[in-house]
Amino acid sequence: MGFQAAGMPGLWLYTPKVFKDDRGFFMESYNQAGFAAQGLETAFIQDNHALSRSKGVLRGLHFQNPPKAQTKLVRVTRGEVLDVVVDLRKGSPTFGQWKSFLLSESNFLQLYVPKGFAHGYLTRTTDVEFLYKVDELYAPEHDSGIAWNDPDLGIDWGWTEPVLSAKDAQLGRLRDLDSPFVFEG
Repeated sequence: MGFQAAGMPGLWLYTPKVFKDDRGFFMESYNQAGFAAQGLETAFIQDNHALSRSKGVLRGLHFQNPPKAQTKLVRVTRGEVLDVVVDLRKGSPTFGQWKSFLLSESNFLQLYVPKGFAHGYLTRTTDVEFLYKVDELYAPEHDSGIAWNDPDLGIDWGWTEPVLSAKDAQLGRLRDLDSPFVFEG
């Protein structure tokens, strides 16, 4: 297993060992002991699987407020996405900044997204399958998000008119959010 700091405190890229031969491949996509050895002791309780049929589908930028905040481990099993996170933790040296990562079925990369980040992704191919583990159940009363095109963030999605859900099209700006997240160093 390979862990690499991903440019913001608590954010990690994970590259599993992939064993390939003429039949295909085998990999261990998650190993609790391996993650714990990295200091990532997360009790994941639910796996989610999303299919997006079209290029340009944008899901996000989502998060859940405490006490139902979620840590996520995200990956792509078919296709390719531009995965984006925004640090929402007050006091963080990267508060209000964003990072993007290319996740695909061919690079096998996974992103560990701790509580206190907004998260979203844009499909770059058709028929994308996106999988993620979470450590807290979905709680609609704690569900929130920020606009994908917030001008203060200036995220470069590489796409000007994404396909959005009605909910995502209504999300507000970071400047109007009183973030409930605090950076704990």
